[in-house]
Amino acid sequence: MPGLTIGDTIPDLKLDTTHGPTRIHDYVGDGFAIIFSHPADFTPVCTTELSAMAGYAAEFEKRGVKLLGISCDDVQSHKEWIKDIEAYKLGNHVTFPIAADPNREAIKQLNMVDPDEKDNKGQQLPSRALHIIGPDKKVKLSFLYPACTGRNMDEVLRAVDSLQKASQHRVATPANWKPGEPVVISPSVSNDEAGKLFPQGYEVKDLPSKKEYLRFTKV
Repeated sequence: MPGLTIGDTIPDLKLDTTHGPTRIHDYVGDGFAIIFSHPADFTPVCTTELSAMAGYAAEFEKRGVKLLGISCDDVQSHKEWIKDIEAYKLGNHVTFPIAADPNREAIKQLNMVDPDEKDNKGQQLPSRALHIIGPDKKVKLSFLYPACTGRNMDEVLRAVDSLQKASQHRVATPANWKPGEPVVISPSVSNDEAGKLFPQGYEVKDLPSKKEYLRFTKV
């Protein structure tokens, strides 16, 4: 994927938001943050997504993760649209800021431009992109969805849990992993190191190759 991707430092853009002006690096601070784009205000899939993100806001807050939405509509449009979002599912309050980008400059620098979707003036629209940013201001994970497919917030939350787990221990999370399930020990950790790093023990999967690379533990 061209442009901003995993491992890159997120640009320190100044954005006008529903909570006032902010700079991305200041907003991220010393924790994790999620920056996510949506094609347009007052559209069906985007409304359900923003409502879902609002419903998960408390879970992200527990994990020290800040949320920041962005689209090309202006701040006043965002504020009016929030009324619809909150009415769609009562109790899901939009407590996070939504940034405006009427000139399309931010979405270009954040690699959030949809190559196919255009507004009624022929201008490019944002894709359903989502970047998870680490405390070092680097992109840790990105999702990129077309306009026709809404994002799954359970998977976004699972990805955050995986990234935070990996940042605290020398582990990775296997396919379909969920919090509380075993993780795999990083291949860079020798068996001797593993014994010290994971005193609770670990299980080596017996494979035909007899290579002891698939090691499960709980952390």
